[in-house]
Amino acid sequence: MSQKLLSTVAILSLAACNGVGGDSVESASSSTAQSGEARSISAEEKRQGAKAHPQLLQEFGGAYTGPQSAYVTRIGQNIAVQSGLGNARSDFTVTLLNSPVNNAFAIPGGYVYLTRQLMALMNDEAEMAGVLGHEVGHVAARHSEKRQKTATRNSILGVLGQIGAAVLLGDTALGKLGQEIFGTGSQLLTLQYSRSQEYEADDLGIRYLASAGYAPDALSTMLESLAAQSAIDARVAGRDARGVPEWASTHPNPAERVARAARNAKKFGVSSGKRNRDIFLTNLDGVMYGDDPKQGVIQGNSFLHPDLKMKFSVPSGFTMQNGTRAVTINGSAGQGKFTTAAYNGNMATYIASAFKALSGQGQNIAHSNIQRTTVNGLPAAYSTARVNSKNGQIDVTVFAYEFSKNSAFHFVTLTPAGRASVFTPMYNSLTRLSSAQAAAIKPRKIDVVTVRRGDTVDSLARRMAYTNYQKDRFLVLNRMRSTDSLHAGQKVKIVTY
Repeated sequence: MSQKLLSTVAILSLAACNGVGGDSVESASSSTAQSGEARSISAEEKRQGAKAHPQLLQEFGGAYTGPQSAYVTRIGQNIAVQSGLGNARSDFTVTLLNSPVNNAFAIPGGYVYLTRQLMALMNDEAEMAGVLGHEVGHVAARHSEKRQKTATRNSILGVLGQIGAAVLLGDTALGKLGQEIFGTGSQLLTLQYSRSQEYEADDLGIRYLASAGYAPDALSTMLESLAAQSAIDARVAGRDARGVPEWASTHPNPAERVARAARNAKKFGVSSGKRNRDIFLTNLDGVMYGDDPKQGVIQGNSFLHPDLKMKFSVPSGFTMQNGTRAVTINGSAGQGKFTTAAYNGNMATYIASAFKALSGQGQNIAHSNIQRTTVNGLPAAYSTARVNSKNGQIDVTVFAYEFSKNSAFHFVTLTPAGRASVFTPMYNSLTRLSSAQAAAIKPRKIDVVTVRRGDTVDSLARRMAYTNYQKDRFLVLNRMRSTDSLHAGQKVKIVTY
């Protein structure tokens, strides 16, 4: 059954925007001085940021509630003052995100975000100030606004990779679909930047470090650690299917960026500066590392939720991003999300409501007859609607499961017409976890320990809460080389349960 797609779907994920607009050829160094000039954050920028902020919190795990949050906010606002923006300390909202992905980003209005995972990779306060300064630099240079204008000019992106639906948001028919499934509205503000914009933000971040009295080479050492962490991730067999790229690791080239940042730091003629390593490690101690079991965990291609006692797996080639309300799924052959809604015991009503929620303006999507089945002992039902876009037809599928008389969960997926079966293995994989399986999923945390006499890299690495690459993980976490030695009284990080 077909229905006219009046306002087509926009998919603007962080991972999908590499090609938008291309790299600018202007010199980052020539524009840095101008973009760093003092100005105020406009009321419109504040409005735009305030509107997107709650959406971003939902999409990236929510705000982290540990004691580290206040520390990150204080350092972020202090470094923002160096930007010269009017009322920088009060105008900037700095948030530590409860996300297991190495990431940091900023949006208009002075909203800056750092994940706890990236914080754990840092080794001193100067490195954290450098990353936050880089993001403040994006705000000062108004890079988000410039990337949005570029995205608007390049009005066609790859929706579902090979279909290429037009990027036109709206409130009628299926215009709400992209926002409902993929958080399009807020991710429009977090588009990946061009090479020159990343370099410009690096330059500004280094300038802010120096003016705040920090070691100006801290950004380059942080980038070096991130490149090393990315190398480990690439080597680990059964790599987790995570959907958000690591901060600054792919664009521009990591090695080139490390070298450039180190060279620029020397231009300030500062041979030393504060690092505040002990203060940082004291504040970092105990921060959660990796997945938060309360929100579910990603292991290989599987998503497991110990509290809900459920598990499903995505097909090879697909990635997942875990948010507070849904797990989004992305791949070249289709996209979707896994979520829940109110359930009154009627599966037909539940599926109809899921389609209606996607349509916007209370309109209904004409879908096929609901088919009932059983998946791993769970009552299930599904239906598909075929909709038209000016670039071809798309199949929208809702596949729902009854977990109890008052709770249900469902997938919503988008695929090219006739290819909805690409998600069949995922639909059939959803199953309950036993109490023992759920109990085995434990949170990891950073434990800052003091090296004792006789401790070695190898002996401490064996305490890492992993079954593989223990030594590699330990070395990268502490920005060490295999030839480095430890001394009694030295503080290092390990990951424990």
